[in-house]
Amino acid sequence: MKAFLRCAVAIEKNKPYIAMIFIQFVYAGMSLFSKAAISEGMKPSVFVAYRQGFATLALAPFALFFESKKSPPLTCKLLCKIFFVSFCGITLSLNLYYFGMNYTSATFATAITNTIPAMVFIMAVILRMEGVSLSEWYGIAKVLGSMVGLSGAMVFTFYKGPAIYQGIEKENSDQSTSSISKGDWIKGALIMLAANLTWSMWLIMQRPIVKQYPAKLRLTTLQCGFSCILSVLWAAAVNRDISAWKLGWDINLLSVAYCGIIVTGITYWLQVWAVEKKGPVFTAVFSPLALILTAVFSALFFKETLHWGSVCGALLLVGGLYSFLWGKNKEAKKETNEQKAETKEESPPLECVSVHQ
Repeated sequence: MKAFLRCAVAIEKNKPYIAMIFIQFVYAGMSLFSKAAISEGMKPSVFVAYRQGFATLALAPFALFFESKKSPPLTCKLLCKIFFVSFCGITLSLNLYYFGMNYTSATFATAITNTIPAMVFIMAVILRMEGVSLSEWYGIAKVLGSMVGLSGAMVFTFYKGPAIYQGIEKENSDQSTSSISKGDWIKGALIMLAANLTWSMWLIMQRPIVKQYPAKLRLTTLQCGFSCILSVLWAAAVNRDISAWKLGWDINLLSVAYCGIIVTGITYWLQVWAVEKKGPVFTAVFSPLALILTAVFSALFFKETLHWGSVCGALLLVGGLYSFLWGKNKEAKKETNEQKAETKEESPPLECVSVHQ
């Protein structure tokens, strides 16, 4: 019984960590399913529109049932803020990401996503949402962890090295990359950087918006709903062919259902919760784990070759992540101790407290 209670306490204490690791597994699955659907000819903008529609339909019943009483009133000003947040973070980011992928390689697309933790960290420091104390070890650990993790992501993606084992290489990948002109490559890189910037803004904006509207399920549903409307309008504008919207009982339906219900619905809600608990930088710093998991799953399911460069990059990623989390944990403990000390100083001594019968 004691062991069960200790286990329950440990799970309760580490909920944000467990949630973020689960999210990265889900994102790894998203990469595989998205790749399969788009390879089958599904238009990226249509994919995003269906994905947001599935997410809204999946979340709406739970949001209405579980948060019908405690949800605060929605003012016109607050609705406009939620609309702006959903436009920046979900709609614009996803559509820019997939559009930019047409002008770059899949390898570059995976690598550039790992600039998000650095972007969020810089934004959070500028907005004073994240403290950096270089005079303390935990502050140095946070900065070094971010830098090492970003370096590991770059090594993981751009440096192959010798193969650990011989898989089945994708012959078309090099051909498709070589057919892209330098101008298109630069344009694609800038578009994908813009996609990462908007996603970083979304993570930063979650904390203040949650304070104004703490009903997280409803908040996520509203964001997905607004994003669905905007994505449908955009997809309809760029895809005039009605056949592009056709869904059958195939990998396309499975992919949009998975990405909509599991990824956009559940994980976005978990991310909003994690941002409220630990802040936007904590949430963003886990994103490189999805790169490792995607590579492992691709090697298992798509028979792609795994190289030693990927292993070295993975070690740097894990080391950087551990360094940042260690610094974050030490910082949290110090803040807790300081708050306890302040509370003791403010409370009057026992001799001075009069008890009235």
